[in-house]
Amino acid sequence: MNDPTSNAAHSSVAHSSPAADPKRELLRHTLATVAYRGGKAVRNAPEGFADFQAGEGVRTPGQILAHVGDLFDWGLSIAQGRRTWHDSKPLPWEQEVVRFFATLKKFDDFLASSEPVQASLEKIFQGPIADALTHVGQINILRRLAGAPVKGESYYEAAIETGRVGADQAKPKREF
Repeated sequence: MNDPTSNAAHSSVAHSSPAADPKRELLRHTLATVAYRGGKAVRNAPEGFADFQAGEGVRTPGQILAHVGDLFDWGLSIAQGRRTWHDSKPLPWEQEVVRFFATLKKFDDFLASSEPVQASLEKIFQGPIADALTHVGQINILRRLAGAPVKGESYYEAAIETGRVGADQAKPKREF
């Protein structure tokens, strides 16, 4: 006898329940990590930082942050089975920061839902999410070059919570 649910259980692409899928929950924790680290990188940026030029051919922080928003929109589209890419023109810094958290929330809300993911979670991690982590690091480097460094901290000790993907992040436990 064929059990119609057995195919879903063996699929490496579609996942029916986020609570039952540790990979899906790890991906959500990764988004929360990006929100925490990215929030720290964009918070209290100095006036004019969005347009800081580190050198010829180097993206500005505003361009990088717009790209990160595009990455999370793309990641969500992949998860939904559409694979749609869009190059956004950077918004003013504060608006781009709002967009950063909004794209994270939309992606996290989808992963928290019972909607099936239409792609490999590993591929979603290795593409848009890993790329976003790299770009958050670039923004931190540009902050230092612009004379407004972000304090380091023990991210292992940080209070990062799955589902907490907005601007309201926990205070650092131990900065240095």
